Amino acid sequence: MDVRVGDILLMKKKHPCGADTFSVLRIGMDFKIRCTGCSHEVMAPRVKIEKNIKKIIHSDGE
Repeated sequence: MDVRVGDILLMKKKHPCGADTFSVLRIGMDFKIRCTGCSHEVMAPRVKIEKNIKKIIHSDGE
């Protein structure tokens, strides 16, 4: 998957605050993402995040 820092991820499941988009802060074996609704930061394994991505909105506008 072509996920880069700064991208917005549209996820299959919503965050408890109701937002379903997250911005990518860090990538590696774990992803660090921030909810765009409440600014809560979450670290989760790459496999779990990639499985739940519905759409990637690249930061450079592609």
